[in-house]
Amino acid sequence: MKRIVGVNSNSFHGYGIEGAIKGISGAGFRYIELTATKGWTEHVFPNMTFKELHKIKKDLEVNNLIPISLSGHCNLMDEERIDDFILNIKLAYFFGCKFIISSIGEAHLEDKTEVTDEVVAEHIKGLIPYLEEYELILCLENHGKHATGKHMKRIIDLIDSDRVLINYDTANAIFYGNVNLEEDIDSCIERIGHMHLKDKAGAADEWNFPALGKGYIDFRMILDKLHEAKNNCPLSIEIEFTQEGPRDLEEINDAVKDSYNYLKNLG
Repeated sequence: MKRIVGVNSNSFHGYGIEGAIKGISGAGFRYIELTATKGWTEHVFPNMTFKELHKIKKDLEVNNLIPISLSGHCNLMDEERIDDFILNIKLAYFFGCKFIISSIGEAHLEDKTEVTDEVVAEHIKGLIPYLEEYELILCLENHGKHATGKHMKRIIDLIDSDRVLINYDTANAIFYGNVNLEEDIDSCIERIGHMHLKDKAGAADEWNFPALGKGYIDFRMILDKLHEAKNNCPLSIEIEFTQEGPRDLEEINDAVKDSYNYLKNLG
């Protein structure tokens, strides 16, 4: 089964998009997840000029990289951020992406009570007309209060649209949810539309996300499960290192290349 495998440009957090493009292409990958996360990694962003965006698009073409998805994380439960996310939808369309990725975000009522999954689902449904107009699939990432695939599937089932699926982040499930990864993937695999391959080292709650194969996540098990389920979702590698971050751009490039070699060895 042929599968799209790319790299999330957020792996190059702290460095420009030019370095990310060169590093990802140089490692042998042909797909990229562009990052447009406000205040964190703004490799592409709606407030860039058309000239700047066109230059990035040209650089991608020259380096034979295809943008498959855009990481456009916003707090989707914050009404004040919805316009930002709609601009990210348009940005994803500009680059020809098929998927846009975001976590749900956290929301509380006035008495600090968390909103129900039903309220979350109804809120997300409001984005579906924009997803249809721009021919995108929104993949909601397991993160924070919505850490597990099992929880995410419950919300996706309530939304009940082919335009909204799960972006399963393999390390987030452990870091935020402390789950049995094999069981959690089984609980939601038919609703996974996009996956962040992110390794985990150290304690469950330790910020330690090295190159693939340098932690303890069993990626062979994950790939086998996707194959058995006939789920051909795109895979996007994300490397976030430790809290100290990478030493330099060379360390990121080495980690991306190590991840390429690791997956190649898995076949």
